[in-house]
This record gives sequence, C-alpha cells and structure tokens, in this order.
Amino acid sequence: MKLEIGWLVNLILCVCVCVCVLTGGDVCITGHDSGPVFEEQPSSVVYPEGLSKGTVTLNCQARASPAATYRWHVNGTNVPVGDLRYTLVAGNLVISGPQYGSDGGSYQCLAMNRCGTILSRVANLKFGYLHDFSGEGQSPQTVYEGAGAFLACQAPAHYPALSYRWFVNDFPSFVKPDGGRWFVSQVTGNLYLAKAEPNDTASYFCFTTIDMDISTKSTFSKANQLTVQPDANTRKSAPAIKVRFPAETYALAGHTTQLECFAYGNPIPKLRWRKVDGLLPSKAGASAEGPILTLPEITFHDEGVYECEAYNSEGRDKHQGRINVQAQPEWLQVMSDSEVEISSELHWTCVAAGKPRPSIRWLLEVNGGRLKVINLALEDSGMYQCVAENKHDTIYSNAELRVQVQAPDFRSNPVRRLVPAARGGQVMLECRPRAAPKPTLFWSRGTELLTNSSRVTVTPDGILWIHNISRADEGKYTCFAENYLGKANSTGHLSVRDATKITLAPSNADINQEENVTLQCHASHDPTMDLTFTWAHNGALVLDIIEFQLNSNYIQYWDLLIVSGQLSQAGTYSCTAQTVVDSASASAKLVVRGPPGPPGGLVVKNVAETSAELRWSRGYDNHSPIGKYVIMGCSPLSSGWRTMRTEPSNIEGNAESARVVGLLPWMDYEFQVIASNILGSGEPSMSSHTVRTQQAAPTVAPSGLGGGGGDRNELIITWTPMAREYQNGDGFGYILAFRKRNTPTWVVERVSNVESSRYVYSNQSLSPYCPFEVKIKAYNRKGEGPFSQIALVHSAEEEPTVAPLRINATALTAFEMQVSWDPVQHLSIRYWRQHEREAAADRVRTAGLETTARVAGLRPSTRYHVTVLAYNSAGTGPASPKSTVTTRRPPPNRPPGNVFWKTDGSWVTVRWDHVKALGNESAVLGYKVLYKHEGQSALKVLDKGKTSVTLPLPKDNGYVVLEIRSWGEGGDGAAHETIVSLYIHSLLPTNLKALDWWKDGLY
Repeated sequence: MKLEIGWLVNLILCVCVCVCVLTGGDVCITGHDSGPVFEEQPSSVVYPEGLSKGTVTLNCQARASPAATYRWHVNGTNVPVGDLRYTLVAGNLVISGPQYGSDGGSYQCLAMNRCGTILSRVANLKFGYLHDFSGEGQSPQTVYEGAGAFLACQAPAHYPALSYRWFVNDFPSFVKPDGGRWFVSQVTGNLYLAKAEPNDTASYFCFTTIDMDISTKSTFSKANQLTVQPDANTRKSAPAIKVRFPAETYALAGHTTQLECFAYGNPIPKLRWRKVDGLLPSKAGASAEGPILTLPEITFHDEGVYECEAYNSEGRDKHQGRINVQAQPEWLQVMSDSEVEISSELHWTCVAAGKPRPSIRWLLEVNGGRLKVINLALEDSGMYQCVAENKHDTIYSNAELRVQVQAPDFRSNPVRRLVPAARGGQVMLECRPRAAPKPTLFWSRGTELLTNSSRVTVTPDGILWIHNISRADEGKYTCFAENYLGKANSTGHLSVRDATKITLAPSNADINQEENVTLQCHASHDPTMDLTFTWAHNGALVLDIIEFQLNSNYIQYWDLLIVSGQLSQAGTYSCTAQTVVDSASASAKLVVRGPPGPPGGLVVKNVAETSAELRWSRGYDNHSPIGKYVIMGCSPLSSGWRTMRTEPSNIEGNAESARVVGLLPWMDYEFQVIASNILGSGEPSMSSHTVRTQQAAPTVAPSGLGGGGGDRNELIITWTPMAREYQNGDGFGYILAFRKRNTPTWVVERVSNVESSRYVYSNQSLSPYCPFEVKIKAYNRKGEGPFSQIALVHSAEEEPTVAPLRINATALTAFEMQVSWDPVQHLSIRYWRQHEREAAADRVRTAGLETTARVAGLRPSTRYHVTVLAYNSAGTGPASPKSTVTTRRPPPNRPPGNVFWKTDGSWVTVRWDHVKALGNESAVLGYKVLYKHEGQSALKVLDKGKTSVTLPLPKDNGYVVLEIRSWGEGGDGAAHETIVSLYIHSLLPTNLKALDWWKDGLY
C-alpha cells in the first residue's frame, strides 16, 4: 500500500499479504542470534585520475550475532574480492591502484548472517581531473578610465567544481577586492572590474584549484593583458549589474547557498540584498552588503525571491531571482525489530520526507524467488529493508522479523496473587501468559467455570471484569490457557474493602482577578487502607505550590486555597480521594473575571498613503463586557509601540474594525489591538504582518538651506538631508532652483542621491561674492513637494587685494601688546621675534570690524615684528608694512614677604614688607589685594607708598582669603595667599609653610 501526503511518503508493509519463505541453511536462534545492523557504511570518494600507486578504502562494518560476513556490489554486479586489486579487510573494501575506466561506479556493501542480509547505502567512486589551460592567450583588452571591464577565465575541463582566483603580473600577487572595485565570480571564474583606473594596466592570470579527497591540483591561464587609457573627462555613471544570479536557483536544505551580484559604475557602486517576499534571514550577516549573498544551512523558511540592488550617487540598478529549496530524503517513521507469534499478522510502516517527494520501495529476502501469501510462518523470519530515494539521495532502514512459537507459560506474567477491590465498585483481573499461537483462555472460581452474566464479563483476550462487588465475591480465581502445544494456569485472590466517598464536595465560585478563594474537599474511606487526595485543574494535576496552597488535616480533608486568582486559573477543579482499590471525585467550577483576552485574527486591508483598515475578531471577554478597543502601532522610526489615531476616534466594545489614520506614506507598520473593560486593559493581540503604506509626493521642503564659500567661480549650496519619514517614496532626490538676486530666470538642477547635502555650481562668469536667491524642494516617483523659503547665498569670495593701513603695535606689559589698524573686516595678525623667520610667525585672528586686538603669551624684554593681513573664505590678502615693538621688563617674581595681620573688632589690618625690583625687573608701582569670601571677590589697588590695608571680617565668623601681589609696567608680580579669620586669628600661622600645615591639619 502507498499513501502520499504533501511531500511526505508513507508506505505500509503488510506481511500477511506479502511475505517470503526461507528454505534450508542455518536457523536463526531466538533469544541468542541477531541480524546485521550497520555501524559504519561507505562514503563517496573522489580519487585523482592517473594516480596509479594509491588505494581507496570503502568502509563497511555491521553488528550481528553470529558475526556478519560481507560481499560488495559495483553497478549491480559482484566485486571480484580476492583479485589482486580488490581486498576485503573485515568488511572494508580496499581497491589498489584505482583505474578510471574499470573502477569508477556505484558501490554497495552486503552484510549477512543466518538471520538475514542487509544492503548499505550507495557510495560513488569518481575520478577527479584538471586539464591545462588552452595554449592560446586571449586578445588584449583596452578600456577607458572610469569604465567597467571583465576578463574571461575560460577554465579547462575538470571534475569536481573549481575555485577561482586571479593574480597580477607575478604569482602570488592575487587580486584583492579594493573597496568593491574587483570581483572574481566563483560560478564562471571571470574577473570583473567596476571602475577602471590607470594603474590597473597589467597582465592578469586566472588561477584555478580543484580539491579532491586525498590531494589538490592547481593550474593557471596564459596572460590576459588589460590596458586602461587615462581620460581627463571621466564621467560619472549609474550602476549597471553585470554579474546576475539565475532567475531560478535550486538549493539543498541544510547546505550553504550563495548568490552572486556585481555592477559597473562610477563612483564604485555599493551593493545591498533584500528578500522581496519577507525579511532577509539574519544568517546572511555581513554578506547582505557584498557581492556574494551567503545563506548557510538553508531551510524552507529561506525560500523566496531575493533582490540585489547596486547604487551610487548617480542612480541604482536591481536584479531579482528566486531560491527554491529542496531536500534529501529523511525518515519520519521507520520500522523496528519485531517478534510476532506464528499465524498472526504484522504491519510495518515507513514514512519519509523530502523534496522532490521520495519514492519508497522494499527490499525483502527472497530465496529462489518464492513468495507465500499465507499466515506468518517460522520461515518468514529474516531481515527486511525500506528504501526512500529522490534525485538528491537514497536512504535505507532495516528491521528484523522473528516469528515465535510457544506453549502457554505464566512464569513471566502470572495472575496477581492478591487483588484488593472496593465494595460496590468493579475490578479487573488480567490473564496474559506467553504463548504462540494465541491460546484459548477461560476463568474459574473454585470449581465453578465463569461465564458472562450481569455482573461478570470475560473478554476474548482473557480479562475478567466483576461489577458491583460485594463481600461474597471474595475468594480465589484461576485463569486457564491452552493451545495445540500445551496447557497452563495461574491463580489470584480477590479481597473486598469498604468504598471511598466524598463527604464534603467543593462548591462553585465566582471571583475577580487578584481575589482569593478556598475550595473544600472531605472524604471517608476503608480504615485499613491509606487515603490520598489530589486536585486537578481542567484535567491537569495541581502541582504549582506557588499559585496554589493545599491545606490538609491528616488525611481527612485537603482544601485548595487559590491566592490572587488569575484568569488562567479559571476552569473546572476536581478533588479526588483515592486508595489503592478505588477513588471518589467531586468537581466545581471557578469563574475568574478580569480584563479581556487578546483580540484574534488581526488583518490589515485597504492600505492607503496615510491610512489603513484593521479588522479583528472579538477575544474572550473574561466574564466582563468589552468596553472599548485601542489600536497600537510601531514603525522602524518609533522606539516602541504607541497609540494610533483612528476613525472613529473612540472604538466601542462591539466593533470589529477601524481605520488607522495619520500614517506616514511609504513607511512600514505593524499593529496590535487591545481590548479593555471595567476591570482593566487586556493583553494585546498578536502583531499584524508588516505593511507598507502607499507612496506619495513629498509634503515638506528640506531644511537648513544655506551655503557660501568654496573656490573662485563657484556657488556652493548646502541643506540638511531629508529624514526617512519625510521621503514618502522611493526614487527620492532634490530639486534646486537659484538665480542672481534681482534677475527673473531660475536655474534648476536635480540631485538624485537622498543622502546628498551639498551642491556645487561652477561657472566662469560668476562674480566674487555675488548674492543668489536659492530655494529647494524634494521629489520622488510620485511627484514633487513644495519649495522651501528663499535663502540668500553668496558665491565664493575673492581673496583680499589690499593690505590694512596705519598699523601700530604698543607693549602693554612684559607679556602683552596691543595692535591697532584702520577698519577692515576679518584680519589676521602675524608676529614673530626679531631673530626668527617670518615663516614661523604666530597668528591671531579677528572677526568683524574690530580695529584693535591684544596679543598675549609674549616673552619679556623681547623685540617683536608685527604685520596685519585681511582674510575671507577665499584666502588671505597682502601683508601690511611691518611694525616693531619691544615688550617691557618682567615684574618681580617674588611675593610680598613678612605678611602679618591684627584684628580690631570686625576689622583686620594686614601688613607686608615692600618688594624691591632687581635691575632686570620693572619698577614696583604699587600693590593689589584680592579679597575672596564665599565665591565672591573684590580687588583693591594701592600705590607704591602703602604696604598695609584694613579690611572687614565676615559677620558669620567665616574666613577670607587674601592674595597680595606687586604691580608695575611689566605686569603683576607673584602673589602671597593667606587666610584671615576672627576665630582662628590667635592660632593662625603667618608664613606660607605653616599655613600649608594648618590646611592639612598638622599644625
């Protein structure tokens, strides 16, 4: 019989219809012998053609008792084992010096003993070869710079498949991808170049390698000369796909599948892959953005249409093809070793999956070609095999059949010696002796032969049933078994006990979610037996002690406490009191009211540009009417699920459809529906399938319009690229319109790259810093959007041509100078020391119409040269005449010494010694006292004659920090810092070292 379901094949062997008979030879001994079972089977081998001194070993080992013997077939005929070139080692076939003409083919191993014979899977011995390339080289190729090109490999005859590489000029200088410029096809071996460059001129060699089981072989072609002609007017070009994968690709499940795609273009095109009818499998990894899409361990879920897109700033090109996944045969159900009684029937089933669907055939042991269509006999024992095959593979399953014959025997399975039963109940006594053929069975009580009555039933298979048991039924019961080989009997004793009864049954209950409830259960039972209680929820035992609490009083009752009841705990609860002889049960229903369950069957229809229609089916209301629905949505731009706008805005509880509005055109969305009632909101429905809204023309203009700068004769326009949510469709780009201010004619340019943010307009007639009115709008395949507001952008400036006038440099201190000039916008000041070169000058820049600038960080007593230059975005102008200045002598580098103070009420008087300037230092003109308290500060400047100052103390008994330093023409001298406080005056040290100790808590 043959049964086909989808791509599954189910074949049932009915041995009572088709069996084989063995005659003569050794007999397989039951319980002692076993037929062969393969532990190792041969695998296919690729052997190098022309290698005469090697060997090939095809493995075959089987487990059997007695041990198996082996034979081999090649292409259906016996292998002449014992020949000089064929050796049998255990079960393995060793072929010495394999020869292409005589040894290639399909090999199978036969393992056999007196219990039967089995056949191994097929192993192919094939010969690998790789011939040399043709002696004729290919014609030289010449291409222009920026164009694409390819070099054909034209591989020589070979087996099996090759791998390809190319090297340049000399081995092993292999071609590398170079940012996607180069690609070597592993299908054709051809070398492709996306964008030629002058330095690509060279000789190229196709290098092929073949991998066999015991060796590899390689060879390479004659030189392929490629010449790239320089082109000063290299033009940009949109991508053009040149390497295309087939429109239909057949892949084998569990194996790695690769698709190739490569394009010419300038700039070099980038590649990306997608699955047109679903999500691109994550297993593709980084290959999703490369020339070879790799799908390891492909499955039927990966089947579908795949697209390769090549894109650059000039455009894009696409190619699509379908992957059809097929599969080798795989067993879903196999036959197993069976022991059956003589004259009975046997049914074996083999079920296999595969694509194309496998055919199934049976291999039966046949001796002399005789088949008997009769009841099973001893001679039908033996080995049987089931074979499933399609074009990808053949698989085998084998099992052993043993036909049994035996007189009745109760030793391994006697009637139970003591059988307890409950009064008023029923009991079953089994009679299952070993016997073949099947014996006749009957029961007796004492000398009374039992027959069917109102309370007694004897089934054909020997089971005795006694119903409505009473004390009078106690006693001995004997089962008798008989077949043509002999007789046997077995006896058991029936003991009658009191019945178990439920005395307090659980009651139905109705609660809200999170409430508690107790279900009670009490029972009585035979005092001589142990009683156990169990609770079941909808037929499943209650085992989760976290959700349920069981309260017991010895074994008389077992109450079920449900804490913080949940919707999942609603249903039927059954209490069962049980002894070893009987049981009693009682049930109650628990209703838990709560928020609604998730709606079902969510579908999205009628998807428009900014709206979509949703339909769903009502979920379970959990015993509280549904009041309303809320629709949630998410898109690639949202961080999670959010509430969507709908029509109607309030969706009532009896609704099963609504329209979502306010969507973005050309955007992917998923939706969920949530129902709610007076007890709260329920779980969301399953997410809808992803839908994409229809495309629409852009509705907003790009922002950030501006520009300026650049080289002479250029107008640079910049803007902020449009985010994905505003593109509204594919084929997206920008339209720029610009004109000279106060002129009527607009110049219009299109920019096709969505990521562009800059456009450069070059024209030799452009005047420097000429004002232009500029506006921009977006477009896509559906149309154009609105123009932005007009912005004013200037063309590139011309560098200044006039040097600043009336330059004056004045030393302010030992470290600073001030430079002044007549008003000019944007200035650069250069200054350098007298002994340095002007090329090493430092710079200070100003902006706007400033006429002075301070230059700091100078060296004391140093002569500096200063020039001033005007600058703008186009560059710097000529330098002004040179001015010279000498910085002042430095101030004393010593702080005031011998600082001390004295308090008087809320005032403190601080005194210090005069600082004397050295010969190379500027004179002291006075002192500066910086007064700091709680983040605020005040500066007091004293003339040279004063070396003391009186200052107020804080009213909150806080402290003040004082910095005292000298000052003069050279600037400020070194500071002395001290802390003054009314509270610590008597303790505070008056020198800096002691002050440090005091701060660190050491004084």
